Amino acid sequence: MSIWWSLHLRREAASVPLARRLLIGTMESAGVDPDISYDISVALSEACANAVEHGGDTDRGKPTEAYRVTAYLDGEKCRIEVTDSGPGFPSGRSRAPVRPAHSDAEHGRGLGLIQELADHVHIGSSVRGGAVVSFDKILKWREGTPLLAT
Repeated sequence: MSIWWSLHLRREAASVPLARRLLIGTMESAGVDPDISYDISVALSEACANAVEHGGDTDRGKPTEAYRVTAYLDGEKCRIEVTDSGPGFPSGRSRAPVRPAHSDAEHGRGLGLIQELADHVHIGSSVRGGAVVSFDKILKWREGTPLLAT
């Protein structure tokens, strides 16, 4: 089974739970194990929150109003990609630095959390500008699921 969807969302806090609910609903309908669904949805929420907070002004000083979320459930893997059209990461860096944050910090823990919850993570800048956060998770299925990956 293969499922694919893409959302073009406004850079507003209300878009984060919308993306998360759509992903959870998709995985629940497909029969993905709830623990795996939860991990992926938390990682998605963190990536979306970063796009909302940091995907703002471009290098040219123009504000950007949107970001994109794309999800693929294909075979035994889920891949999520969140792309904004802000300035991306500092020039000359293709990969964002991920620094550990203090456990009581309110900010700065998102990228590290994504790395903890996903099996494979890529964090970098798009060639067209903007940040790209993509991550994969191997899926487990609920027992008796009629739509098992084949």
